[in-house]
Amino acid sequence: MVAAVAGAACASFPNSLLLSRSPPPHTPSPASSMRRRHLLGIGTPAVAALAAAAPPAVLQDGAATMFVTAGAYALVRTFDVLTERRLVEKSLSRKIVHVLSGVLFMASWPLFSNSTQARYFAAVVPFLNSARLLTYGLRLSTDEALVKSVTREGKPEELLRGPLYYVLVLLFTVLVFWRESPIGIVSLSMMSGGDGFADIVGRRYGSAKLPFNDKKSWIGSISMFISGFLLSAIMLFYFSSLGCIHVSWEEAFGKLALVALAATAVECIPVTDVVDDNISVPLATMLVAFLLFSSNTQ
Repeated sequence: MVAAVAGAACASFPNSLLLSRSPPPHTPSPASSMRRRHLLGIGTPAVAALAAAAPPAVLQDGAATMFVTAGAYALVRTFDVLTERRLVEKSLSRKIVHVLSGVLFMASWPLFSNSTQARYFAAVVPFLNSARLLTYGLRLSTDEALVKSVTREGKPEELLRGPLYYVLVLLFTVLVFWRESPIGIVSLSMMSGGDGFADIVGRRYGSAKLPFNDKKSWIGSISMFISGFLLSAIMLFYFSSLGCIHVSWEEAFGKLALVALAATAVECIPVTDVVDDNISVPLATMLVAFLLFSSNTQ
């Protein structure tokens, strides 16, 4: 059922890498309005009347927003608990959340409707997460479990750096690129999967350091290139199979390799004290992906 809804949402878009057109207006039938009334009219008559009058796309997007928001919260809370019980190392928990947050958020995009406002509903998820990080990072409230699971040193102010930059990139990407563009898809894949696996593998097996950056290792950089490339290809296949984008695979693999190489090179540069990887990697990826993929616009 979820796959069918996702496929229907994306299939109505033109198979373009960068451009989309607004779908024709849809007038709900009396039967569909009556069904919504029966489903949502358990409360007050006003709620039932509002549900009956709302376009189907709004109901779909609202439900998808609540589902994805709950899933994002559950993901972080799960690793909060695992870290508290010492079932998962704090550094590993932080990077697993780093990887899964971006991947699962992207994977949820086809759940939203094909309406023009769908991206704004999806943007609510990273917006709420950014507000949450600001609240705890500024010490307006406390959540020690969250701080321990997503920060390096367990300090609340760390939430205002890497974690906040991460969700702001999610917010920017969903608003600017959405699911019709490979640029946003590839950028998030490199930031979440590529950078995430580079740290996981590099910390465990990265004894051989790069000659120009002793904080990075050869195996970590190689892992970033491979995982970023593979995840980008997987996510492009996922969205193309649902009809969200069209991918020319005879050209895509070479371009993805170049994008992954550029992102890996940027991640290796010893400037993390100045620019966070959660900013430099997606920005570099967006630039290179734009130069390579924009020529395929139909």
